[in-house]
Amino acid sequence: MGRISEERAKVEFGDFQTPPGLAAETCALLVRLGVNPTSIIEPTCGVGNFLFAAADAFPNALSVEGLDINEEYVATVQARLRERADASRIRVEHANFFETEWPQRLEHVPDPLLVVGNPPWVTSSDLGYLKSHNIPTKENFHGRSGLDALTGKSNFDISEWMLLKLLGWLDGRRGTVAMLCKTAVARKALSYSWAQGLRIASSSLRQVNAVKHFGASVDACLFLVQFGEAAGDQVCFVYDTVDAAEPASVFGLRDGVLVADAAHYDKRKSLCGESQYQWRSGVKHDCAAIMELRRAATGYENAEGEPVEIEETFLFPMLKSSDVAREHPEPRRWMVVPQERVGQDTAHIARVAPKTWGYLTAHEERFNQRASSIYRGKPKFSIFGVGDYTFAPWKVAISGLYKKLEFRLIGPHEGKPVVLDDTCYFVACGSEAEARFLLGLLESEEAREFYSAFIFWDAKRPITVDLLRRLDLRRLADLRGAAAEFDRHRASIPVTGVSSGEASRAGSIQGALPLHIGAAPPKRRKRITT
Repeated sequence: MGRISEERAKVEFGDFQTPPGLAAETCALLVRLGVNPTSIIEPTCGVGNFLFAAADAFPNALSVEGLDINEEYVATVQARLRERADASRIRVEHANFFETEWPQRLEHVPDPLLVVGNPPWVTSSDLGYLKSHNIPTKENFHGRSGLDALTGKSNFDISEWMLLKLLGWLDGRRGTVAMLCKTAVARKALSYSWAQGLRIASSSLRQVNAVKHFGASVDACLFLVQFGEAAGDQVCFVYDTVDAAEPASVFGLRDGVLVADAAHYDKRKSLCGESQYQWRSGVKHDCAAIMELRRAATGYENAEGEPVEIEETFLFPMLKSSDVAREHPEPRRWMVVPQERVGQDTAHIARVAPKTWGYLTAHEERFNQRASSIYRGKPKFSIFGVGDYTFAPWKVAISGLYKKLEFRLIGPHEGKPVVLDDTCYFVACGSEAEARFLLGLLESEEAREFYSAFIFWDAKRPITVDLLRRLDLRRLADLRGAAAEFDRHRASIPVTGVSSGEASRAGSIQGALPLHIGAAPPKRRKRITT
């Protein structure tokens, strides 16, 4: 039980103590940068490694203060203090960051001020799960509204909350913040501070090997912010290591948007707009064990190794992110797609494909166990991310999980359109010529530079639908002298997403593919939304 308790405490307090070597390296950098504080504070000092490294690096600092919520750590620091000749200028205190009156406390601390530390690497949802009290008073500090405030987007790192508060309290003062944290946390805190108009004179991120120093597989950095009487340019220099001499890249705030590469943004910002093609996510079903099949010697089998005998009517070759990330994507699975559009009644499957209906019904409880509320009150076996675009014969796709900017041409397989799962993004095309043309645009140097301006590769999902939609493909085509060809493709009317009866009648028309048999009465053919 002792080990379990220790592990729980480590999670609850985000307890990754700063190694003495890293603390010393950080403080040596601060000295080289000309930082010369009168006062030093570490709000979450732990066992004191960072606190004492700062005291050693800046012997002329008049006061050095450390605070921590863990009484055992405070006792450890106090014991170490007794061995120091400069103990009179160093003070450590047992205190909870979230209950400390920081504005009043900092008011009596003389500038220049240096705030160092390694705040907790834990999120608010983690602490909520643990029913922890080591958490700030709930507040929608990003000002989100509606669904965003109720879903995961309201989750945040505790260190992000701490950093935002510290940066706000130091606004208008002369001082430096030097914090070890997740790279994404530093970036969000800096972006928010810029947007709030804080007087940040300069900032930088220096990459830290978190696996080596903390045993944590996360992108981490040393986050440096210097304050002054006036704000400097809203850019942040990114270094590959703590002691690197030259920055590897520069990100910043441009036109109210955080960009990953300021130079590429300045070069390609004329391409910002709305994509004339609609980027889509693939099919969302949250039931892969039943919905995704593999071919076996005598038919199909599901992820549990169960033989599956069903009609081909609602079965489509599929690609996942791992497949799309390959140079030559080839379907290795087949997906049961019981609907042609969101909310469509599925009862007709029993008549059209009784074996498929029997298979789905036999596993109905698995569908009922899906956690997402989006399935509540919907027809049996409902899916999302499905429409005419799902069954387009040609697509240009990209993986949403793999961290590389590589687009793929996806064509029919064994006479059927290939469907994608919800970890992929794509645009639907009615012909191979149209798809190849779009692929050429997206693979162009101009497009790569444009997207590179926005992509933070350390993000959990660096490529998103919102990002892909920012590129105005018509402007890009015009820039490349291909506006007429772009307009020609946009004016065409691909035959996709039609009912099987209509598809069979239109079989001689390029791009038509048979879809669901009897899934819906014949309807007037319309242009797909791309």
